[in-house]
Amino acid sequence: MGDRASYHEQVKIKNIVKLREMEKKLPSFCTVFFRGINDRVSTRTLVSYAYDLTIFFNFINENVLDNAYKDIRDIRLEDLEKVEKFDLENYLEYLAYYENNEGMARTNNERGKGRKLSSVKSMYNYFYESELIKANPASIVHVPKIHEKNIIRLEGNEVSRLLDVVENGSEQTTKHQSSYHKKTVVRDTCLVTLLLGTGIRVSECVGLNLDDIDFENNAIRIVRKGGNEARVYFGKEVRESMLTYLEQRKSIMPASGSEKALFLSMQNKRISVRAVEILIKKYASQVTTLKKITPHKLRSTYGTELYRESNDIYLVASVLGHKDVNTTRKHYASMDEEQRKKAANYVKLRKD
Repeated sequence: MGDRASYHEQVKIKNIVKLREMEKKLPSFCTVFFRGINDRVSTRTLVSYAYDLTIFFNFINENVLDNAYKDIRDIRLEDLEKVEKFDLENYLEYLAYYENNEGMARTNNERGKGRKLSSVKSMYNYFYESELIKANPASIVHVPKIHEKNIIRLEGNEVSRLLDVVENGSEQTTKHQSSYHKKTVVRDTCLVTLLLGTGIRVSECVGLNLDDIDFENNAIRIVRKGGNEARVYFGKEVRESMLTYLEQRKSIMPASGSEKALFLSMQNKRISVRAVEILIKKYASQVTTLKKITPHKLRSTYGTELYRESNDIYLVASVLGHKDVNTTRKHYASMDEEQRKKAANYVKLRKD
């Protein structure tokens, strides 16, 4: 389990290093906040908070504190008490369109605004509950209402076409791409089949080690968000694809530090999340141009099909690793609607 643990540890360390760099550009009390919630959130979340708070402090320094400080690092904890409810509402409006410190335009939809407001709320809650500030205006500002979008997923015929493209290429493939495809086809087929056949997250996929595969029980051992281990079971198609790839994998000499990694890049290092995202985009664009398909959309495709077959929202939540079944229910509400429409024909008022 060492190399798998080291992979997730490497991701954690990378985030810690990033956070420390960002802390140098933030007010010193932010470090107190990050340390105070360190055991409750992931390092990735802390980095997101640091990014969001950088935007927030730039805004209040300019719009609330009248540019009292040349550098936001000099903002004091007591300055948080000068921020009022309407300032935070103005901040939400500002997030719709603004320019960052490099002069790059940035926009946020309701979801983006909500996330950035949640970061501010978390900071205010921490200092208010610690009795280090006397007011908590963030607690009375409502998070923007999120307009739910339909789940983007592949239909059955699109799944088949995607697998065909991965295995055989397409008419759009250039000679150079075809040569590259021959080198990666077995790995790519296994990777895409695994994502479609289990619904695991891309981060869980790239973190897999050779010894995480249990062919006796047709299962893989993964590390979920938050660091918890889980067993996920796979079917015949995934098994066959995995066995084919592992036969090829035996002939590959991994780079140092990636000896136990299941999926390797062309440089024989553990494949990255970004590389898988590019890979999926490349193949999916040859199947559909109307849908933006990402590894997460393959997860949605799996979840949808599992729900259609089982009609068991609790099973879907368990397999996908959702801690709260309401998260699953929210994502698959449209499927519930389909079931309710079918229910209209279940009851016959007059028997034939």
